[in-house]
Amino acid sequence: MATNRKSYLSVMRQSMVYYLLFFGLITSSPLNGQKALDIYLLKNDQTILPLQGLANSYLESKIYSFDETFDNTLSKYSIIYSIKEKKFIPEFKGDWFIQNLTDSVYIFGVDLVRSPRGIQTFLNQIPDSVQSVLCLWGDTLKMKTLRFPEHINAVVYSPQFNAEHVSALAQVVFGGQPVNKKLKTDINEQFLSGSGLQMEKIRLGYTDLETAGMDADLVRDSIFAIAQAAIQDSVFPGMQVLIAKDGNVVYHESFGFHTYDKIQEVKTTDIYDFASVTKVTAGLAAVMKLHSDEKFDLEQPLEYYAPAMARSNKGKIPLRQILAHNARLQSWIAYWTTAKRKNGKWKGRTVKPDSSKKYNVWLTDDMWLHNGYKKKIYKMIKKSPLNEEPGYVYSGLLFYLLPEIIEVQNNHPSFENYLKETFYQPLGAFSITHNPYQFYDLDRIIPTERDTFFRMTQLHGVVHDEGAAMMGGVSSNAGLFGSADDLAKLAQMYCNYGSYGGTQYISSSTLKEFASCQYCEEDNRRGLGFDRPLIEYDSTSHVAQSVSDESFGHSGYTGTFVWIDPTYDLVYIFFSNRVYPTRLNRKLYTQNIRPRIQQVIYDSFLKPQ
Repeated sequence: MATNRKSYLSVMRQSMVYYLLFFGLITSSPLNGQKALDIYLLKNDQTILPLQGLANSYLESKIYSFDETFDNTLSKYSIIYSIKEKKFIPEFKGDWFIQNLTDSVYIFGVDLVRSPRGIQTFLNQIPDSVQSVLCLWGDTLKMKTLRFPEHINAVVYSPQFNAEHVSALAQVVFGGQPVNKKLKTDINEQFLSGSGLQMEKIRLGYTDLETAGMDADLVRDSIFAIAQAAIQDSVFPGMQVLIAKDGNVVYHESFGFHTYDKIQEVKTTDIYDFASVTKVTAGLAAVMKLHSDEKFDLEQPLEYYAPAMARSNKGKIPLRQILAHNARLQSWIAYWTTAKRKNGKWKGRTVKPDSSKKYNVWLTDDMWLHNGYKKKIYKMIKKSPLNEEPGYVYSGLLFYLLPEIIEVQNNHPSFENYLKETFYQPLGAFSITHNPYQFYDLDRIIPTERDTFFRMTQLHGVVHDEGAAMMGGVSSNAGLFGSADDLAKLAQMYCNYGSYGGTQYISSSTLKEFASCQYCEEDNRRGLGFDRPLIEYDSTSHVAQSVSDESFGHSGYTGTFVWIDPTYDLVYIFFSNRVYPTRLNRKLYTQNIRPRIQQVIYDSFLKPQ
């Protein structure tokens, strides 16, 4: 499985970034509190930093270390394949670089405190045929003895050698940490007193709750208590929470296990089924991009962009109404039931036990769906009756149509590839994908339900939603998977009103329009695609009482949740697999787990009125 993923990524890459970390034995504890970090950008030729073009980057690391702080931080921004070795610098042969360094940009991390002799020899071996970034930390005396070849493009240095500063050095490489300090004394003959360049922060950074001005004890103790009580009560087998404040991830912890057998612990790098969070991270992202480019008119009727819906009861309904769930569309359709006979057996022309040219939509290893079933789904949507009463009813029907609409409007043959090329890969959110079983080992993917009525198997690495499964796993109603770190990048882009990493992905006016309440006067809280707070807060609220009126987000049926609050520059992500082993478990809702945790977050930085 990992081989398939590496093969896939090698196709999409155009350049490589190699990182070498030499003997980074870091034992100090991270610093806490509000503190200016002691980091200096001494050289930045051609403004190579912060690194851009993440969609075309592929990181592979050889780590000569027992500590992975630098490497782990780099991996939060892009893909790294780590090869752990224990070698001394003098063991490198003179032609090692010539044989191995052949691509565009290389990042080298050097611990001046613990590294052996031979650093100068190593530096001299870096060829001028490649772009290179050098990060060094600790031991100012050793810095004085070094001579840095002129062709090294960037040099970032910290005299500190604790984990916080080593992590920050890696963040500087990607623009997750601003730099503006100047040397107070000469380091060597190349970098004299007063040396030091400025660089702005353009991506998420990684710091702590205290630095963000939040009550760390309240956050840590409260979330821990809620998580432990919920797991003990079988609300879910495991969960994780990520908090980003003021453009920095300040809290990211996991709790519990993948399943109730308590064999595999949840890790913060695990991949979850987004469920309906897909709506606002897949199709809606593409629609907002089209709207920004003046290729999508919210006042046009559905049939304008989906001709298959012409001459139907919903063909003339404006897209604005549909996206705001204010169009009398049915909430959902049980598409899978039409593939069965009354006796419960599969219809002969829908599902076969083996694959063939026509039956090539994989559901399980012994269930293959006819490749024309997507058209049947469209027909069921077209023929579905409208609700008798007007007003807000949450509906996913449009989101089944969006992939084809987006392909046509962008003249792009693949909805999922368009999303990766336009959003996920440029953001550095490489784990976000449909059909993750094709790219990742199942050990990294959190399982969902034991399906006892449709696919009759444990769902693991495949979409939980039945309709999305019948579309080959690629839908905008559901189907995306990803890690919390990567979802945070997309959420932060939304929080920045369309901007991230120096790129304006979606115009700020478009994002503000989609995130604003559309039919408040009709008691409909929704934005365009996005969920929003209740118009008047009460105890049934799906979000905390303290969220701002400008906040927006979405929840997912599997137990996922993302909420963005631009007023406080705050992103909250909650992941769980509450549907394991059955969707009948509704304790996540009845115990208000997600809004309770969210309120704790606001209480940690808002002053009592």
